[in-house]
This record gives sequence, structure tokens and C-alpha cells, in this order.
Amino acid sequence: MMRSPMRLAAITGLLTVASAAAASEQPAVWSVDPLIKVFPDDIADMADRSACGPADVARGEHASLQVVVRHAAALSGLRAAAGPLKHESDPGAELRARAPRFVGYVPVDRPIPNPPTDQLRKPPADFPDPLLEEASIDVPAGRAQAVWVTVPVPAEAAPGLYRGMLEITAKSGEQDLRASAPLEVRVYDVTVGRNRLWVTNWFHMHWPHMAVQPQAGSPEYWSLLRRYARNMADHRQNVALIPTVQLAEYRVGAGGTLEIDFATFDRWVTIFREEGVIGRIEGGHIGGRAGGWHSPFVVGIRRVENGRVVEGSVDPGSPEADAFFAVFFPALVRHLREKGWLDIYMQHLGDEPAPDNADSYRAMAALARRHAPELRIIEACHAKEFIGAIDIWVPMLDLLHRDVEHYTERQKAGEEVWFYTCLGPQGEYANRFIEQPLIKTRLLHWINYRFGLVGFLHWGYNSWTDEDPFRKVTRDLPESVFLPAGDSWIVYPGRDGPLDSIRFEAMRDGIVDHELLCMLAERDKPAAMRLAERHVLAFDRYDTDVRRFRATRRELLEALTRR
Repeated sequence: MMRSPMRLAAITGLLTVASAAAASEQPAVWSVDPLIKVFPDDIADMADRSACGPADVARGEHASLQVVVRHAAALSGLRAAAGPLKHESDPGAELRARAPRFVGYVPVDRPIPNPPTDQLRKPPADFPDPLLEEASIDVPAGRAQAVWVTVPVPAEAAPGLYRGMLEITAKSGEQDLRASAPLEVRVYDVTVGRNRLWVTNWFHMHWPHMAVQPQAGSPEYWSLLRRYARNMADHRQNVALIPTVQLAEYRVGAGGTLEIDFATFDRWVTIFREEGVIGRIEGGHIGGRAGGWHSPFVVGIRRVENGRVVEGSVDPGSPEADAFFAVFFPALVRHLREKGWLDIYMQHLGDEPAPDNADSYRAMAALARRHAPELRIIEACHAKEFIGAIDIWVPMLDLLHRDVEHYTERQKAGEEVWFYTCLGPQGEYANRFIEQPLIKTRLLHWINYRFGLVGFLHWGYNSWTDEDPFRKVTRDLPESVFLPAGDSWIVYPGRDGPLDSIRFEAMRDGIVDHELLCMLAERDKPAAMRLAERHVLAFDRYDTDVRRFRATRRELLEALTRR
């Protein structure tokens, strides 16, 4: 849809070379809207000087800005530094940018099987995505290099326009090059707090491709878990998937009974709470498929045999399953109640139940209802045959579209409805695939508002494999199926923790948009819905024009400033 001049926005400065080089040989620096993906072969569009204005933000969110450098000759040691942004009329007021980050490019080797009509490029091709941690990089001749600037806006920031400069230095051969590009942020007299939208990205506590290799339970292990949690909270995730059954510790008690210790689970929850993620606790799945996609669910259990605890997988309707969960679930409920966490806890049973395994899923739900009726059951589901077994429904976006009447009825019955994306949906639906325009990732949460969906789930925060995630961004599955680029992870492995992507930044900003729409709806619900309907035309149709989107968001902020 969107291949307008916004892709190649206004030139804002030219590098000056220490020697008297011809102007035509000077590198270019220009600003680009951060919702536009800058490709290595992009050039500045001199005809569109006014395309990229100030970043319009509320207090309590982040402003994102993007500046691009391109030179006919190779650049070495390219660096970027952002000075303070000063208020235009209050010399004592300023905003402090974080250290600028270079946008990395990853090779997408194969396209989405059912690509959208607005697919940015047909793979194989290099696409922008990770935000790198290197302080300086080398840039090949003729390659566009995007620089990402993040400006946190404190809740107490004075409204108004803030201006600063991005300083760029590099070498080209023996020549020292310098550039400066303006940075502008307009802060509105609106303060956004914690989001009411529930958001979870499932993560793995692992560290492939990192320099750190902690032992489980070591101080560095807990430090890394905290860095993951901090990164999630920084991107407004407020639900944490915690594998309750797996983190519990089991031992043989007096008389050969099974005893359960939740100390490790508690430490995980405490870290996520301290860093601001929880929110809600999303208890990990108690079961999984016995084999392929169409197979029934089995549950993991512990039992005492010959004086020791052993693990096993059994039919959820079996006496063995009932015996274990008759101990586990009541112990969990007692513990959650003692900690004051029962009201914020949700329990997964088995991922993506479908008609083929509905009976075994309902058997798992029966275990939970029988032994822990206090627990709410949440599930990413592929069918609507689970009334009474699910309290928080999370259908995939296209399945929600297909069965919207069913989910509307569940909302009327007092149950929550979220939605999720993963391998699907494809085609024109919004998702977080790397090949799609970045605005589609941001609009995921406008979809939440437009259709009254109170949460969003994605399975792939950091599902890295042994292959280098900077070089292999699609992921193979059995039966010749593969996960498109961007599905398995939205952060990359850094030296000692997660690295953001431009998609994760867009997702965070979309969560803020949702909160702002909710704030406007508290005083003028029709006005908020009109704004949402401008860009979410239907479940699978959107206006992705970036200029019109920026105008809508500015109108949203202006509406919120009116008293």
C-alpha cells in the first residue's frame, strides 16, 4: 500500500569534509519517519523536504526518531551522539536521548507463503530490523545506514517543542567527516500511565549466541532474567509467561507423599513484578500434544516411585493425572492466595486446542475445574468448542474474524477476548513479519481498540535456535512448513541480554496508542472510535499511509489536551 515519498524523507543536513570535496561527492544525511523501513539501497528524496516533522508524543512515553547516512565512498568508524533536546521557550527544560543505535540489516531468505499486497520487497533481500549495540560501525560504499534515536519523555516533562542535534562522525579513507541532523520532539499536555491492554510475548530463559553463559540459579542467571524483564517492561509488556509446573520443586515428604516447593517460581514472579512487567502472571501449560498437530493432549505429572520423584506424561483423563493435580493445583492455589497473587494469576492448559483434540483439552480443563476452580483458564485457541473450559479466549486474528459472533457472545457472558498472531494470519492481515510495513505492527493494538479486545499474545519473544538469528531469520518446521521472518523473535541476542528491534519499538508505541484511545473514550467514545476506524477499516483492511496516521495521532493528542 505505502510506497510514497515518505520512504525517502527530507534531507536535513550534508556532511562537511575537512578537505574541499565537491558538493556532489559529499555524503547525505536525512531524517526519515521511524515507521518507514530504510533499506540499504535507499537514497534521499530531495523533492520531499517537509515529510518528516517533530515526533508528537505524550508525557510518559518514548519518542522515536530516525536519521539516515549514505555516502558514495565507504565509511569507517561511523558514530552517532545525541545531545540534550532543549525546550524552545524554557531553557531549563530538556529531554535526554538514550545512546543512538544503528539499525542492522538481516537477510530474509524466503518470502511469506501468502504475502500481502504491500510486501515491501520480495525475498531474498536484506531488511532492517535489529537495533545494534555497537558504538561504531563501518558502512560500505553506497549503503544507506539508519540511526535510531529513542527519547524517553518523563511524566513531569513540560509540554512544548524540544530541539536538539544528532552529531555524526566517520572517516572516509584519511578524511574526517562530521555531520549534524536536527532532532525535534513535541510534547503534549497529556500523560500516559500504565496500559490497560494486556500484552504478553512468550520468552525463553536462555542465552544462545550471548557472551554470558550462566549456570541455572547463579547470580548471573538471575541478573539475566532481570534484564529480560526490564526489556519487556520498557516495551510495556505487562503479562509474564512463567512455567509454574516446571519451576516448582518436588520432593518426597513424610510417609512417601509428594511435597511441592514454589520458591523458584516465587523468585521469577518477584523479579518480573519488581521490573514492572506483572501485571498478571500467565501460568505455563500443564500439557502438550502427544505427537503431531492432530494428536490428543497429554499432561506432565510427578509421582513418587521407590522413594523418589519421577516425571511422566499421561492422558489427562487418567487416574494418574487426577492423583497428581489433586495435590498440585490445591497447593498452587493456597500458595497464590498466601502471596496475594491469586487474582492476577491465569492458567494455560495446552496450546492451540483444535477440534481434533477437543476431548483431551476438555479433560485438562476438568482437572483444573475440579481441583482449582478459583483459577481462570487462558488459551490461544483454534476453535470455539470450549465454552466452559476457557475463561480468557485468545483466538488467532483470522479465526476471530471468522467467528466474531461467537467471541462477541463470550464477551457478553463476562469472559475476556484477546487475539494473537504467529505463523498466521498471512495475506493482508496485520502481523509482525519483517516483510510487512512497520505500521502494520503498530496497528495491531489499534485492532485491539477497534474491536474491544483486551489483550494481545505472541509466542515468539526470543525463540532463537542454534543458528545465528542475525543470519537466519526464518525457521523450519516439520512437513516443509516454515515460520516467516519476524515470527520467532522480536528481540535479538546481545552480549549479555536482549537487543531491541524496530518492530518491538513499533509494538510499544502501538500499545501507547491504545491507551490514548482508551483515555479519549472516557470522555468521548464516538470520537475515539472514529479515529480508530480511520486506520483499521476491517479485521484485514487498514489505511497504512504514514502521513495520514501521523495526522490522526496528532489529532488524538490534541483532543486529549482540550479541557
